[in-house]
Amino acid sequence: MAVPAEFTTLDISGKFVMNKSLSDSTEEILRLQGIGWFKRKIIANGTLYLSIRHYKGDDGSEHIDIDQTLSPGGMGSREERILDWSERSKEDSLFGAVIGRSRRLAVEEIDDDYLKTGWDSTEHGLIQSYVSSDTPKSGTSWIANQIWGVEEIDGVRRYLRHVFFTGPQGEEIRGRLVYDYMEQRRHRSLCIYIF
Repeated sequence: MAVPAEFTTLDISGKFVMNKSLSDSTEEILRLQGIGWFKRKIIANGTLYLSIRHYKGDDGSEHIDIDQTLSPGGMGSREERILDWSERSKEDSLFGAVIGRSRRLAVEEIDDDYLKTGWDSTEHGLIQSYVSSDTPKSGTSWIANQIWGVEEIDGVRRYLRHVFFTGPQGEEIRGRLVYDYMEQRRHRSLCIYIF
């Protein structure tokens, strides 16, 4: 389902479900991240739901909280991001020890052609999520660089993530994750940025 006409990266709050028929497979990425065969099959056969809350904190910083739920299977996780490009460590229930940072950036600041092209709306910038394994703690080494935004696919505006993944032996995988819009979350503070 299409996102509303007013939906931009200024506020990506809402509820979404991954569209598997439009998304690229994550099987190889998950394998390279050290996820076992059984869990990969559960993920491949399940339905991934996102509940996103995008807001400003009391200090004016931009926050994105994401609750991910896999059904059936019962796996879930919570991501709490602050778009200030500061590194934050986390013990993720699926990926183990990771280090992440996030920010809002202009399309011109993106150095990879795959990550920067195809976006429908860039006047407010895009959102970058850069997560890597915490190698000393996790025993593996990988990087998942994602750009989030709105893209038109087959005439329908959708919330998307372009992914550039680098594996332990330097493997490079590019793909896209496409989400169907379910409903918008309502809250009091909206983010306003001008580029």
